[in-house]
Amino acid sequence: MPMMLGGTGVDGLGEVVGVLREWQYEGAPMQLHPGDLGWFWRFGAQATAAAVRTWSRGGRILAVGLLDEPELLRLAIAPDALRDEELARRLVEDVTGPERGVLGEGKAAVDAPAGALVNDLLSEDGWGTDEPWTPLRRDLTEPVSDPGVRIEVIGPEQAHVRAAVQRAAFGGSTFTEERWRAMAAGSPYTDARCLVAYDERDAAVATVTVWSAGPGRPGLLEPMGVHAEHRGHGHGKAITVAAAAALQELGSSSAIVATPSHNSGAVATYESAGFQQLPVFRDRFRGA
Repeated sequence: MPMMLGGTGVDGLGEVVGVLREWQYEGAPMQLHPGDLGWFWRFGAQATAAAVRTWSRGGRILAVGLLDEPELLRLAIAPDALRDEELARRLVEDVTGPERGVLGEGKAAVDAPAGALVNDLLSEDGWGTDEPWTPLRRDLTEPVSDPGVRIEVIGPEQAHVRAAVQRAAFGGSTFTEERWRAMAAGSPYTDARCLVAYDERDAAVATVTVWSAGPGRPGLLEPMGVHAEHRGHGHGKAITVAAAAALQELGSSSAIVATPSHNSGAVATYESAGFQQLPVFRDRFRGA
């Protein structure tokens, strides 16, 4: 049966989220998570659908791509199709042909799971590697300690607080209360929580969103940030511990996160919260 490249309408996003959940398992390579779609959903369901690509054979989705940026395609691949040659060759054809409607000409990057054949084929096609990323994981089979600060689970009434901390933590962030509401309306948020940490003066100092992929599967932290005016006081560790506890309550088997390897402060924060480093990975990169 031929391999089919397609997009998805808003009505098809539920199926895509469902297969991404199925593809998360302990020991899986770091790849596109339903929480990544959930975080992108802040731009609305229509924009999310427009950014998704699927590759199918015989009616079964074998790969899902999210254009996280116009020049960056993040991929997830079905566990039994990581070395599928037909799929890998079709992926390469589609990401290297601007007329295919995936990536344009010039600079581009593909984030595919480690061990996937598509990485080998892109390398043979002249694609290099980009800056390293460090994935980290915390096992959730043991109890999670108290974070030591007040934590609130954010609902619609506190969305403005969540958005304000996000903007204060990330320079240039465009996150707003309206975008929080769009994100919370998406199907991935059914199994997600937004948390805000408060210090002893009742100031909102850190925030995180956690995304479950279902009971017994790894859950994702995306994003986590500390207010720029409240750094250096352990709030990053506290909100990360709270994130692990929230995922444990949602039934996740582990908590996972990835950060640029050069961000040593973030790596140290996650490690202080009980996360352990996994082997670094790099996107495949094509220059201008």
